[in-house]
Amino acid sequence: MLLQDEIDEKAKEIYTDGYPMSIGELISLYKDNELDIHPEFQRFFRWTPLQKTKLIESILLGIPIPPIFVSQREDGVWDVVDGLQRLSTIFEFVGILKDENNNIFPPSRLIKTKYLPSLEGKMWESSDAENSLTSSQRLEFKREKIGVQIVKKESDPNIKYELFQRLNTLGTKLSDQELRNCLLIMINKDFYYWLYDLGAYEPFLNCIGLSEKSISEQYNLELALRFIIFKNVDIRDMKGFIFLAEFITEKMTEFAESSTFDKEKEKQIFKDTFDFLDKTLSDDAFKRYNFERNRFEGKFLLSSFEAIGIGVGSNIDEWNKRTIDENLKEEVKNRAKSLWSDRNYLDYIGSGSNFNTRIPVIVPLGKKIFKP
Repeated sequence: MLLQDEIDEKAKEIYTDGYPMSIGELISLYKDNELDIHPEFQRFFRWTPLQKTKLIESILLGIPIPPIFVSQREDGVWDVVDGLQRLSTIFEFVGILKDENNNIFPPSRLIKTKYLPSLEGKMWESSDAENSLTSSQRLEFKREKIGVQIVKKESDPNIKYELFQRLNTLGTKLSDQELRNCLLIMINKDFYYWLYDLGAYEPFLNCIGLSEKSISEQYNLELALRFIIFKNVDIRDMKGFIFLAEFITEKMTEFAESSTFDKEKEKQIFKDTFDFLDKTLSDDAFKRYNFERNRFEGKFLLSSFEAIGIGVGSNIDEWNKRTIDENLKEEVKNRAKSLWSDRNYLDYIGSGSNFNTRIPVIVPLGKKIFKP
């Protein structure tokens, strides 16, 4: 197919509209529940007080701000695809922003800026007139306009997810998994909470031993997702993907949209696996083995997780038939140690290894080594 044919075909799947709207109109839409900014996203988007104040300052000064992107749902409600933090900042300042439990956030206070130092301590409206915007300033603020780009409901349903990823990948500081979490909330909120519970499972956290920074970036959820994906998919499905992150996102979306994916069964396998690993290897589960010092050491290693975690998970029914005693602990430890003398494993764990060559070797190897 020629490039122009591909362009023409895809363009037919996208229906858009756009026009400027006043901040007052957007406030009314939000109050009437006609604009969904997904309050669950708040944990992933983190603006500082200075960033929030600069946005309000820009509006007060009449400086144009970037447009927001929304997707029209079947019920007519607009899903915010890009611009959540800008709208949240405005709604928080005005004193109407709700959290995921429908509670109102306390109205925000501004801080001083280079151009408007008198913003220090100012609020939208307060009994303390000196620290509030004036009635005239509030009216001018609500009359300022923001461009709204609308993906209409007639568009391909996957367009808004593609748009969300593209818009929120450019210039954002969100991790891959934080972006996936936002996508999940848009696609299937129950699946997100299911995955969140897996990532917070204590024996699992004991085994992976991540830093607070990694946890804050939701890396524990990414590891839980990797476990589910690589235990269930055909490794050959990765062919054609240039980046592993894209493969993980696509498979996550497939599972979240599937009517046959058995969450309860997968949850039980996950818990059984990490209960077993926590009792046998604990925080040594995914570390490098040093034969000279005769011990596991260092930090969490993804390659060990891919081999040991998925290897045990794929055979957990057999392992659960065994009684966990010192002999079994020693057996599991020896199997984990054997990875570090296996040339097939060592050849594919270097930083230069491509996931398309690494995973097809490491995952089957782990399943073989940890078959009781």
